[in-house]
Amino acid sequence: MTRTTRRGVLKVGLAVGAGLAGGRVIAQDADPAITNLQPWMQQLGEGVDARPYGHPSEYEAHVVRRNVEWLTADPVSSVNFTPLHELDGIITPNGLCFERHHSGIAEVDPAEHRVMINGLVETPLVFTMADLMRFPRVNRVHFLECAANSGMEWAGAQLNGCQFTHGMIHNVQYTGVPLRLLLEEAGVRTDGKWLLAEGADAAAMTRSIPMEKALDDCLVAFKMNGEALRPEQGYPVRLVVPGWEGNMWVKWLRRLEVGDQPWEHREETSKYTDLLDNGKARKFTWEMDAKSVITNPSPQAPITHGKGPLVITGIAWSGRGTIPRVDVTTDGGMTWNAARMSGPSFNKSMHRFYYEMDWDGSPLLLQSRAMDSTGYVQPTKDMLRKVRGENSIYHNNGIQTWSVNENGEAENVEIS
Repeated sequence: MTRTTRRGVLKVGLAVGAGLAGGRVIAQDADPAITNLQPWMQQLGEGVDARPYGHPSEYEAHVVRRNVEWLTADPVSSVNFTPLHELDGIITPNGLCFERHHSGIAEVDPAEHRVMINGLVETPLVFTMADLMRFPRVNRVHFLECAANSGMEWAGAQLNGCQFTHGMIHNVQYTGVPLRLLLEEAGVRTDGKWLLAEGADAAAMTRSIPMEKALDDCLVAFKMNGEALRPEQGYPVRLVVPGWEGNMWVKWLRRLEVGDQPWEHREETSKYTDLLDNGKARKFTWEMDAKSVITNPSPQAPITHGKGPLVITGIAWSGRGTIPRVDVTTDGGMTWNAARMSGPSFNKSMHRFYYEMDWDGSPLLLQSRAMDSTGYVQPTKDMLRKVRGENSIYHNNGIQTWSVNENGEAENVEIS
């Protein structure tokens, strides 16, 4: 029996050159990409000052956030999506982090911006940005996921691409002041059990947050991935609420009011609640459960190289801890194999996984299943529907399926 190894496949590839896909075989000495001098090899490039703020190669111009026009009535109160299928590792570049706005981007002058703490505190305070910079700061890597991420998929396969099914998420390093330090400065009274965070945008976004969470791991952040927040991400300062739904991460943060009960505002009553089959809705379901998705292959990232070595990759995350294990199936769940976890494993952060195989050209039904550090295992969509029905929008962490045909093309499907 002859066994073809990855090394053997690569040797053959070097001998005959590229172009195995589509049945073409090009001899190495006939490939102009290797035999001819290219223009960039024969002329000087731009100098160091030509691009004062660096940007990606022109050949990566397609790697952008994208909107779904029919999803909302107006782009001012809408969302665009992170191109997950174009990324690797766990850090989302600042220019690709998805956006969700309720009244458009607020362009805030940091010199005129203030953060106030009032309500049930000993000393109401107002901080300038310069004041905030004088507090001890920390750096933490966390994911931010909109509660409506994958929401269109409750009733079945809808959007064809992981950018659109799962792209309301990003994962960056935040730099900021622990919220606990600011609250301690103001002196929270013993009857102060809740915190109302308010944004400075025209929507006056507000959310109620339990004091236990506020004093635990929340940040008042002013930088992401080392640079100042982008305006669409809340410049000059936003709230970071690790592991909890993105609507609570109030952007353009201007006020923190301490109270003795939740405020029951619009974003926690008529919105961001989980509608059940019986017509009632669950509220205060803040934590984002363990979830994963295969980003490659996927509908926007088909297999183009033909048969042979194939790298399957994706991301997993949990609002309750880390992801020690992800399993991958290529046959729709009949058999599962442990994926290879690679890269740092931070609390309430994305995790990158890989599964390598030799593809024989047969159709695939690809799924990933995450397990978090609490032992929770990502459920199927049917398991979620048995509990919550099909009328929900938020908190869909069901297993996603991509059907890959013999040509390597992938499609969003659902299997029982």
